Amino acid sequence: MDLSSLLKTAAVRVASNISSKKRLFLDLAEVAHSVYGLDVSETVDALQERESLGPTGVGHGVALPHARLDGLETVVGVFIKLEKPLDFDSVDRQPVDLIFALFAPKDSGVEHLKALAQVSRTMRDVSVREKLRANSDPAALHAVLTEVRTIQAA
Repeated sequence: MDLSSLLKTAAVRVASNISSKKRLFLDLAEVAHSVYGLDVSETVDALQERESLGPTGVGHGVALPHARLDGLETVVGVFIKLEKPLDFDSVDRQPVDLIFALFAPKDSGVEHLKALAQVSRTMRDVSVREKLRANSDPAALHAVLTEVRTIQAA
């Protein structure tokens, strides 16, 4: 699975006005609504419900919020780069500025996990994070995220 199959160019944004996790979830839901037709309030609720189980800030300024929703046929993604990092209760206690959200069908199992693993591998790559932080053009960010990489298992 490569990220180009789940992340549309229109679902990549740069944001300057987000000062809370709640506002971030609303922005993610609004992008998911405009690009994929997802219901905003259901999406926000699902993200908050998942986050209540444990923070999805994975370290190095990266957060991977995700939720399962009715009305989806396949896993889709939204990426937001924050101009000002946000406190996210991350595992390393560092604020986040790179957020890759995934939305999966309610009944998806392996597909959701494979997508989450692929996003996680991509975002763990130091050079990817550096390129993302060096760009503010959504099309360039999309290109960085979706370029095909050969990641070999150890």
